[in-house]
Amino acid sequence: MSHAHPDTLCNLSNNPHFQDVLAQSLQNPARRGLLRGGLGLAGLALLPGCATLASGMAAAPTLGFASLDKSLLDNVMLPAGYQYTVLHATGDALDSSLPAYSNQGIETDDWSRRIGDHHDGMDLYYIDAQGRYTEQATHRAVLCVNHESSADAHFMHPNGQTSNGVSGKKFDQFGNWDLGVRPELEVLKEINHHGISVVEIVHTPQGWRVKQDSPLNRRFTAQTPARISGPRADIDDIRSLMVTRWDTSGAMSRGTLNNCGHGKTPWGTYLGCEENWAFYFQATGTGTGAGLSAKEVASRKRYGVATAAPAAGVTKAVGQGWHTVSSSDDRFARWNLAATAASADKDFRNEANTFGFIFEIDPLAPDSTPAKRVAMGRFAHEAAVCGVPKVGEPLAFYMGCDSRNEYIYKFVTKAVWDPRDVGAGMTAGDKYLSEGKLYVARFDANGQGEWLELSLTDPRVANFGGYKFANQGDVWVNARLAADALGATKMDRPEWGAVNHRNGEIYFSLTNNNAVNRTPGKVDAANPRAYMDLDGNKGTGNPNGHIIRFKEAGSSSTAKGFVWDIFLFGAEEDAGDANVSGLTAKNAFSSPDGLWFSKATGICWIQTDDNAMTDETNCMLLAAIPGQVGDGGKVTVKNKMLVNGVEQTGTQETFVGATLGEAKLRRFLLAPKGSEVTGITETVDGRTLFVNIQHPGELSKPVSSGQEPQSLWPGNQGYGKPGRPRSATIVITRQDGGLIGL
Repeated sequence: MSHAHPDTLCNLSNNPHFQDVLAQSLQNPARRGLLRGGLGLAGLALLPGCATLASGMAAAPTLGFASLDKSLLDNVMLPAGYQYTVLHATGDALDSSLPAYSNQGIETDDWSRRIGDHHDGMDLYYIDAQGRYTEQATHRAVLCVNHESSADAHFMHPNGQTSNGVSGKKFDQFGNWDLGVRPELEVLKEINHHGISVVEIVHTPQGWRVKQDSPLNRRFTAQTPARISGPRADIDDIRSLMVTRWDTSGAMSRGTLNNCGHGKTPWGTYLGCEENWAFYFQATGTGTGAGLSAKEVASRKRYGVATAAPAAGVTKAVGQGWHTVSSSDDRFARWNLAATAASADKDFRNEANTFGFIFEIDPLAPDSTPAKRVAMGRFAHEAAVCGVPKVGEPLAFYMGCDSRNEYIYKFVTKAVWDPRDVGAGMTAGDKYLSEGKLYVARFDANGQGEWLELSLTDPRVANFGGYKFANQGDVWVNARLAADALGATKMDRPEWGAVNHRNGEIYFSLTNNNAVNRTPGKVDAANPRAYMDLDGNKGTGNPNGHIIRFKEAGSSSTAKGFVWDIFLFGAEEDAGDANVSGLTAKNAFSSPDGLWFSKATGICWIQTDDNAMTDETNCMLLAAIPGQVGDGGKVTVKNKMLVNGVEQTGTQETFVGATLGEAKLRRFLLAPKGSEVTGITETVDGRTLFVNIQHPGELSKPVSSGQEPQSLWPGNQGYGKPGRPRSATIVITRQDGGLIGL
């Protein structure tokens, strides 16, 4: 996730912190026994469903490279013996009929056939000799790349984003719209550089290269039609919340926005995850607020969606101002949520309800229509990682809601896994993802947890005082509110999830939190730190983040219970008590974001999106040897920070994984200035790694300032036209052709 938009706190529920959960646990005889006996995770790992690594499993790998020192250089830095090339970058043409990217913003096309911006989650799909999906390595593949675009749109136009075509008023460097009117072509380009790029790549003697003009090359943008998908019994209720002037039936939606983390299904489709979509909508003009029910206002507020026009005197607003284009074309009018007509089928008041979903596409079927999988919930989706599939059992997909104080979710399919569905595309997607059960996580103070089903049959949901759910479709569309009703655990910004394929355990990066939500009096076992970053950017709360992991009871996708610990705490090496994981100058990191396990090597790859340590080092990619839940033990975290000028202290017990040290945690890559490292996949043999570099130069001044951008990458390394920075996908190999990281 980029830093451009403020992370508005939308979870104002009274869900308990862990001091309250601990008290509840003491009232439960089974849990009380565990607590009384002082059973830490080392003991919990011996309980049923918490076994150690399966017998016969390969020994843990050993990292085979020297950890990088911190760097502020404007380039990708790798260990000795490694090399990278740029595969594609923002603006590259998918078709040879388009001119090469000027890198000056002067293209006159609408961007719908160019690589999007802000490269993020991605995955690789091999193509066999018959043109079908295969899990076996071939020399042809399709690479799907998410585009989490936002503030850096000013690099796409000659002089930055224009908000008044006459006076030339501009956006600031964070993409804040100054309430003027936008030019049509600028807005079209911005709409179309969002979404997903699907690109065929081929392996040549010089490495992987993009195949321009391939019939598989495809863009999904904020305008691409998509089906609204859900259980047959509930589909009418779901579609009633999606009705707009464009589709009065609510059966179809348009577009996908701010896709961040992703998912890959066992049958071979790609799951885009719609994250920070709420910022793109405004509610302006005659009729604003009229015709909206109290429920609609409550729903918008919980999701951070505009409920009214900017207040009088406000000169800037978060967003892009796409609705201001002087055109009757509803490609622009749809971004205005005002209830301007007598009913929802005559305006776009419901348009925001069509975003915030898992967006499934078939990369190898260019004529297929994507689908929004409503039963998987609506929120700020970050990754949709599938647990290890087992024949004849339901599949589980794990998802984070990427905002401070939000939740971790699990979707369990109604259908059971059949390997014969591999390659079946959207037909398999309809089978597995249209119907199932959606759960939210509660992390208990004793190192256990419970999955709580978001169901209208639960009295806590049916009788929730904060929102009256009309039906189960309403529960899925307003999943955040249903999770509030169930008392789910507020987390420190859940980002990517990842599955350790060797033991089935699930990991989630919790990127950070701030002093509004984390003080010594507002901590819990799963989010145990509240401290001050004493140097650099001086963040407070939990500015460096951590990674949590859990193991399902019985290693079952349908388990209602799990055990957990904290795999790693981010910190600067000189952070004192806050450096719980004992990091050193060789492996200190902050704000874990992207998270991914290599099937070939077993390495856990950790990518950062940081603004706490960037005074001393750019963002990074680290390699870790993961271990297992329960390999550490109970610790007491000591917290101290200033709250309203008064020092607060406190302690919090939690469970932490075994200390990795420099042998098992090393810095593998450092990014150019102002960028985050996010998005990673590999070839099946583990000898080629694909990594995304997002928004280099993010803190650049507006183009109109005339100042040189914060970063000049990748043009400063000879890729494309030099000048403005560009997001890009890079390909990493070892010079000796060996396994990456070992």
